[in-house]
Amino acid sequence: MPDSEKPLAGKTLIMSGGSRGIGLEIAKRVAADGANITLVAKTDQPHPKLPGTVHTAAAELEQAGGTVLKVIGDVRDDAVVAAAIDRTVERFGGIDIVVNNASAIDLSTTEALSMKAYDLMLDINCRGSFLLSKLAIAALKKSALAGRNPHILTLSPPLNLDPRWAGAHLGYTIAKYGMSLTTLGLAEELRADGIGVNSLWPRTTIATAAIRNRPGGEQRITTSRTPAICADAAYLVLTSSAEHTTGNFLIDEEVLAEYGITDLDRYRAVPGDAPLTVDLFL
Repeated sequence: MPDSEKPLAGKTLIMSGGSRGIGLEIAKRVAADGANITLVAKTDQPHPKLPGTVHTAAAELEQAGGTVLKVIGDVRDDAVVAAAIDRTVERFGGIDIVVNNASAIDLSTTEALSMKAYDLMLDINCRGSFLLSKLAIAALKKSALAGRNPHILTLSPPLNLDPRWAGAHLGYTIAKYGMSLTTLGLAEELRADGIGVNSLWPRTTIATAAIRNRPGGEQRITTSRTPAICADAAYLVLTSSAEHTTGNFLIDEEVLAEYGITDLDRYRAVPGDAPLTVDLFL
């Protein structure tokens, strides 16, 4: 049985992406409990502008206390994802948690957005989340039957139908809302199986390399929070009752508030009292 103070000890998580940013922070928080983690990531060699590879991420996770299986490949590739599921079950005996973290972003207007970029976002964000979740269902059902509290957690926003979001960047909105629809549908489909399915989204922008590399990124970092706030919120979701915590579009600071954590100054990327930038879709 898991250590009561480390409820994810011995549990197995499979995550898309995770070489850097929010995904890596979530994986490190889970690894600290002594969990097993499979990373399905395509960053095998260093990116010229973004830090971290699947290899550096695995080293950080092992240092944090986790056991890691690296799967170098693209979440868009059916065979890669199927093999990752099979290898995870073979190595660790099952799957208890799926985190759909991999995502592509392009905020171009419809006229300016190339179809290549549109297809990339749909394939990674929407199709990738659907595929990884779909192929893990059989293992998650076994986890539920064994009383291991299985969860699917997707990093996607609430389904906000205010036209401003679709009007600002239709392609990206379709791709992210596709992830959120996957949460909505799977939560209902798997409710009777005891599998918790939720989405998590940050209230504010998060200080990642991807944010820093965008125009005005350095200034945006000063009004952002660190990925740790998402990691702490994700941990609380993943250790909650799957039976009673499902079908939700959760916001990081609201999750923390439910557990009495309301002083969020430690999560500021740059100390101070400058107004924080509210994230997209909120």
